[in-house]
Amino acid sequence: MKPTVTGMAIGAVLAFTALIFDFWGFLLMALFIAVGALCGRAAEGKVDFRTVRDALTGRRSAS
Repeated sequence: MKPTVTGMAIGAVLAFTALIFDFWGFLLMALFIAVGALCGRAAEGKVDFRTVRDALTGRRSAS
């Protein structure tokens, strides 16, 4: 699936959630989508959580 179509689908889900569940439901759904995307990237091997943790704690530079 192309990134544009994926973005449109995510936008539609978020818009529907905002209509149904109000603002806090919208934020919760956005958080779940972000966590799901991060887990998907990790499953594909594109994200190493140790590197992310080290970058957030300042142990390594991002470059």
